[in-house]
Amino acid sequence: MADFQQLKEEFLRLFGGPEEGIQGFHAPGRVNLIGEHTDYNGGYVFPAALTFGTAMLARPRGDRSLGLASTNFPGSVKHFSIDELVYDEADDWMNYPKGMAAFLQQEGLSFSRGYDVLFSGAIPNGAGLSSSASIEVVTGFGLMAMEGVDPIDTVKLALLAQKVENKFVGVNCGIMDQFAVANGKKDHAILLMCDTLEYDLVPFNSGAYKLVISNTNKRRGLVDSEYNTRRSQCEQAVQALQSRIPGLKLLGELSLEQFEANEDAIVDAEVRKRARHVVEEIDRVKRAVAALREDDLIGFGALMNGSHESLRDLYEVSCKELDVLVEEARAIDGTLGSRMTGAGFGGCTVSLVHEDAIEKFKAQVGKNYTERTGLAAAFYVADIGDGVKAWRS
Repeated sequence: MADFQQLKEEFLRLFGGPEEGIQGFHAPGRVNLIGEHTDYNGGYVFPAALTFGTAMLARPRGDRSLGLASTNFPGSVKHFSIDELVYDEADDWMNYPKGMAAFLQQEGLSFSRGYDVLFSGAIPNGAGLSSSASIEVVTGFGLMAMEGVDPIDTVKLALLAQKVENKFVGVNCGIMDQFAVANGKKDHAILLMCDTLEYDLVPFNSGAYKLVISNTNKRRGLVDSEYNTRRSQCEQAVQALQSRIPGLKLLGELSLEQFEANEDAIVDAEVRKRARHVVEEIDRVKRAVAALREDDLIGFGALMNGSHESLRDLYEVSCKELDVLVEEARAIDGTLGSRMTGAGFGGCTVSLVHEDAIEKFKAQVGKNYTERTGLAAAFYVADIGDGVKAWRS
């Protein structure tokens, strides 16, 4: 996490004025532990908030201007009228806080004044660990807190952040990222049903094991088109199964037994593979939760491995770089499980690794990955942290 005092000094350098009135907030990044491509199929996901994320300092202004700056994108401060916030591609990352401030007002929050705001992000850009959701959620939480909103409903905040992403920025994301960032809890993962927002905090007693997130550092070019194809194939599977199961709306409504008894109704072999991944993955999530409730980390790791193999072979959203990272991770004595996490075709893997093996993991996996792909991986040792909150040094 950023150093509060250092960040305050940078805030004063950029914005001038007194220390008085500066307040700090923090929202985490997130990683999905298991349950991939299940959200839009009416199934469970199982994300966790991380200890690193986005820090934000804010101070009231005497006018109705919103001043934005970031330590990650050094340059001059940019000012906007808080009453006239619109999307502008040229504003890049600033569209996330602009959108949140604009949508807070649409929801009925009447700003009493403007604010100067400085962000400092510890989430690698483009790694698939939800940097945009982190910025949106910390902005909403921080501005509401500065305006005296108490208590802040973090479920509503997550929904508003998703709306900003969908309607202001124009990215058709689901709710998982914003929900995990807003509602995470230290040493707990979140079993979330995306359709209904029913959720349960599940203890993650990892003991001597740590989550190691490995970034392929591969540019992801296929995600949008392939994502749309997979969604369409899942809808085709539902239509085919409706001849046997009238009223079926989503694959997530099926038990594994139901699917296996009726899967022959799906004539297209590729569509059948996609549907099998979804139904089996939802079943894996349920078994993963049961394993963690018993502190069975070996069982949990085996389910992570099964998830990756399904994403690779049935859903076909992995890629060489992800597969190499997973293969090399599993070759390390002390790794209980490893899988791709996120939409696929690049991004990150998540592995459960004994703390005594982490240095060897980073060195050996890193070396072999570079030899096999020509790319350099980046590694982040992560603990599970809290969701968005007020922050002090």
